[in-house]
This record gives sequence, C-alpha cells and structure tokens, in this order.
Amino acid sequence: MPTRIGVCNLCEAICGLELTVEGDGPDLRVTAIRGNDQDPLSRGYICPKGVSLADVHADPDRLRTPVRRVGEGADAEWVDIGWDEALDLVADGLARAVNEHGRDAIGVYLGNPNAHALGSATHGLAMVKTLRTRNRFSASSVDQIPHQLVAWQLYGHQLLLPIPDIDRTSYFLVFGANPMASNGSLMTVPDFPNRLRDLRARGGRMVVVDPRRTETAKVADEHLFVRPGSDAVVILAMVRTLFAEGLTRPAPYVDHVDRVRELVEPFTPEAAERVSGIAADDVRRLARELAAADGSAAYGRIGVSTTGFGSLAQWGIQCLNILTGSFDHPGGVLFTEPAVDFVARRFVGTGHYDLWRSRVRGIPEYGGELPAAVMREEIETPGDGQIRAMLTIAGNPVLSTPDGRRLGEAFDSLDFMAAIDIYLNETTRHADVILPPTTALERDHYDIVFHGLAVRNTARFTPAVLPKPDGAMHDHEIYRELALRVQKRLVRRPSLRTRLRQRARLAMTPTRILAGLLRTNGVTTLKQLRAHPEGIDLGPLRPTMPERLQTKDKRIDLAPDLVVSDLPRLRTWFDERLSSSPDGLVLIGRRHKQDNNAWFHNIERVNRGRPRHRLLMHPDDLSARGITDGALVRVASRVGEVTVDVQASDDMMPGVVSLPHGYGHQVDGTRLSRATKVPGVSINDLTDPEALDLSGNAALSGVPVTVTPA
Repeated sequence: MPTRIGVCNLCEAICGLELTVEGDGPDLRVTAIRGNDQDPLSRGYICPKGVSLADVHADPDRLRTPVRRVGEGADAEWVDIGWDEALDLVADGLARAVNEHGRDAIGVYLGNPNAHALGSATHGLAMVKTLRTRNRFSASSVDQIPHQLVAWQLYGHQLLLPIPDIDRTSYFLVFGANPMASNGSLMTVPDFPNRLRDLRARGGRMVVVDPRRTETAKVADEHLFVRPGSDAVVILAMVRTLFAEGLTRPAPYVDHVDRVRELVEPFTPEAAERVSGIAADDVRRLARELAAADGSAAYGRIGVSTTGFGSLAQWGIQCLNILTGSFDHPGGVLFTEPAVDFVARRFVGTGHYDLWRSRVRGIPEYGGELPAAVMREEIETPGDGQIRAMLTIAGNPVLSTPDGRRLGEAFDSLDFMAAIDIYLNETTRHADVILPPTTALERDHYDIVFHGLAVRNTARFTPAVLPKPDGAMHDHEIYRELALRVQKRLVRRPSLRTRLRQRARLAMTPTRILAGLLRTNGVTTLKQLRAHPEGIDLGPLRPTMPERLQTKDKRIDLAPDLVVSDLPRLRTWFDERLSSSPDGLVLIGRRHKQDNNAWFHNIERVNRGRPRHRLLMHPDDLSARGITDGALVRVASRVGEVTVDVQASDDMMPGVVSLPHGYGHQVDGTRLSRATKVPGVSINDLTDPEALDLSGNAALSGVPVTVTPA
C-alpha cells in the first residue's frame, strides 16, 4: 500500500510521520500511522496522539459544514447551512457590534491550535488585526506570557527564547515541566525518552523540582518536592548562592550583574526552605551542581509560569543560566537559527506592555492582548468598550481559563457570538454560528514557530496528505472571507490604501507566503523541502551571541526595571509566609500524553485504560480529613466547587492536590460529542481570575482549596 510523509502538528513536538493510505481521489483515507525514522528531529518517535491523527479526520463528531444555532439553552438545535450564508451571518454580527458600539465591542479569543497551523500564522493574525479591537485574548495568558515578557526584556524579542541543548547537556535542571508527557514545551524536543537515555549514557544527570512526582520526575536522577507558588523564591535563593560562593561568570555583554546581587540578597536558602519545603542545603547544592557542570541547563515551564510570580521565576531561571556561563554555550542554552527566522524578520512583534489597560480592572495588555482572566468582566460590565460580540478561533476558554463556568454564562449574554472550530464544545455551543475549517491532514503545513524553538535546527514542509473535500474551506480562506466581508459592512472603514494592502496579503496562499519567507532567509527553499519531505537537518544549536540579540545595543540588561519592579510584591508574600507555616491545601493541574488540552477526549483510541480524571491527593491528607481512597469529594475554592472521585497518591507532595486540565465536558444540543462520556470536572471552575502574575498570566497553580467528603 502507498505511503505518504506527514507531520503531527497537535503539540510542539512536531513529530514526522509515515502514513499508509488507501483509496483514490475523495475516497483516499489514512489506514495506519507510524513515526518516520528519517525525520532529523523526531527520529521515528511518535506518541499516542500522533497515532490517532487520522481518527480526528474521521471523527463523526467533527463538524464538516457550517452550522447555525436555532433556539436557546437545552432546546437549541444546530442546523447545517451553506458557506455564503454562514460567512454573511458572522460578518453581519461582528460589523453590527462595531457600527453600534465601536470597534472594541468585538472580543477575539485565539486558542492553542492557532500556533500549530500555517494558515493561522500567515492569515489568522492578519484577519484579527483588520478588526482593530483592543479586546484580544489568547491561550498564551494561561500558559506562557511570563516567558515572553522576560525574553523581550532581556533579549529584545518575546520569542527569542534560549533552548536547552539537551543533546549535549550534562546537567538538566527542570522546574515545573514534564517533557516525558509534553515532549517539551517552549522547547520542541520529540523523542525525549531516548534523549534522556543518551544524556545518562554520557554521564549526565536530570534533576526535577515539582510538587508532583510527574512522569518526568519518576525517571529523573533526583526529584525534590516544592510547595506550589514558591518556585521563584527557591530559584532566587540559588542565584544568591552563586554570588555568595563566587560561582558567577557572566559574559562581557551582560550589564547590571551587581544590581542583581543586591536584589536577591534577602532570598536566603534558609528562608526558601521555610516557604518551599526544599532544604536549604539542597538549594545550595543545586546551585553548585549547576555551576560546576560543563554543559548545564536550567529550564522551567508551565508549572512555574502559571504561578503568581511566574515572570520573576522565569527571570531567575535566565539569571541561573547566564551567571553560570551556560548561556550561549554548547550543552547549555542557545538560540535557534530557523529557516524562517520569525524573530529577525519581525513575523511576530518584539513585545510591548501597558500600551492600554482593560476597561474594568485596569490590567495592562501584553503584546497586544489582554489577559484571558479579564474576559468575563469585559463582557458583563456595561459601558463604553463593553464586549457585545465574540469570535473564538480554535479555542475552548470555558474549559481553559479561570472561572470557566461563569465565562460560559457571560457568553450567553452576548448580542452575537461566532466560532471558527471543528467541534461543538463547551465554548462553541454558546455561538450563533460555527465555521469549521479543514483538518491538519487536508492542508499544507510548516511549523513556523516550533522549528524556532527546537533543540536542533531543522526544516520540514508537509504537503496535504488528503484532498480538500468538496465544499470545504481552509482556515486561511475563512479568515480572508471574514476580513473582507466585515470591512464591507463597516460604517467607518480603514483607508483605501490600508484595505488594498490587507486584501493583497490575504489573497496569497500560506504556501506562497512560506516560499517567500524561505527564499529571503537564504537557508533553504520550498523546492528543496518538497524534495525532502522528511525534513532537512540544519545542524545542532550553536553560539550566536551577541549578534543574535535583538536589543538595540546588543547587550543584556540582567535587571530590567519592569521585571524587578515585582520583587517588592514577592517580598511581601515571602514575609507573610515566613511569619506563619504553610497551611491548607493548594491545587495544581496536570496533563497526560494522551490528552490534547481541552480536546481529544472523544477519540476512543487514546481514552482506553485507567481513568485519568481523578483528584490526586496524598494519603496523609486523605486520612486527616477522614476521606477514603476512591470516595467522592467536594473540592471548593473562592470562586466555585466541583465534585469528583479522589485517588490516594504518594506522588503528591503533602498539602497539594491535583486535577487534570481540559476535563469536565458538557455540550447542549442535538450534536452531542462522545467527549461528554469521559468523566471528570473542569479544574478551571476552581481557578481564580483575580490571581495574576505581573505579566497578566493567570495563576492557575497553587490555588487554595478545601476538600471534604461529598
């Protein structure tokens, strides 16, 4: 049977695939998927989600034509309609909101899959910009904005992120990350299990700091429990140790090192021990080991970013790498040199902060977006700038953002709502119209973002594996049509010159735009990539400093005012906890290799085996509350409560409980998804929209909760 070379674009690992296909023309279908051994980055690795990629394409729950909601609430029905009617309805609804209430009357939410689709990268953001609203939100502010803010402040661009050189490192220190399940995050590292085995074979070590003994912690050489939210204090205490013991060796282009020494002085290892649970001697030892290793890398991810001090924690991690000499060093952390250099080409803006603020709470924007945590209040609160119409694009914020239940209620109060999505889910069920694009197997693909965050420089273009169905629309076609139709209906339109420029940009296909980007960068061409669908190896990461910096003076300010201005708030938090013992339970999330954020739970292949929805809780915490393993419990926070069965687990740090992200499915209407049959509750019915990092990122980790028998 014939085979095609493809790619899995469900997560950041971007694994290369070999697909077996049968049939002809519109009847062509994928019958088997395996990893592609010839892929220079993933090297044949594949996870359960990649094997199930064809199941998404064949999923009977997937929307294949636009639908319109008729009726309200439980009585609503979804009716198939044609594309012209659907696009006109959406354009009418969005334009009406602008014409009657101003451009900020539209709210836009971009979900995680937008970063994994070439059409969204080339056309999606362009379409959103044509709406000119300040009420823009995305999954980034429940995930990664601290990384971006710190990278912008230190290195001059929000996506110029140092990547651990995992293939050569000898000491890998991991804070709040689980690459055994995620295959890396803001560090594209497919085949992590084999890369870890290689690290060990060359005598290296991996140490994990996490409040849960994760899949990664279980295979680490050492795991230390840490109280959620205290990561920044531990990291800064390690930075202080480097100074105290004369272990710093920053590069000559790094400024304000002495100021950092002064700023971290209050964060002693002994004080860190009292708030974190990590012994002071261990804090010092970790700092010494990091400094002593020839090729060490400190890395922190979502468990660190989604705390109240995520930006300070990420700044501290950068300080550890820079001060130990691991920055821009083989085996340490280095910048990528991708074939499409989205940093140097400014494909994504460098970053900005506080150019405007949210209307209700006055929270600063970051990078042109407001925090997702303020979305509900911007819909519900009357006044100028109130969101009256909403467009969600490949996102499910009802399950993914704080206080999701109330956000869903707010969506029902809108004058109009539309969604671009392939599923009827907990968010899109509130829409008036849903526009479903083609799926990943039906369109060309190139990972503009994730090649730029990978542990090795590679490039891969994947032509569509399956033909576009008759009557379907690609995502970029939907974006183009919406932009043009909305503009035609606006009373106040941009200048003719602006409209013509936008029209020309949207008229080009993503593949054509990609060809131009590759050609001007001069590393490879689309023709060469078509000749090598398995991908082209561009070599290991290499030192590029200081030329790669995007700062004006090609220097690093190690103590940027914006970031370190949050230290007094950390000191206050720190002092309050020094005066009293940590008390009560705190909640953290978790993710599984078989899950894909808030979707994939209607794919039978990956939902077999043990239930994954349960609350994990240390046996001692259960015993202290008179709760038995497997019992039904009520978990309550300041904003809500859920009822779920509990599982005793000594993988949890005492005082910490865990619910998985992306569960709690409920869909009204006639097109019920099989995901509703997967048990579980939404952790984001408990997370607090008032708990934010400096960057505006939601503090989803370390939420105070009570657990009682249900």
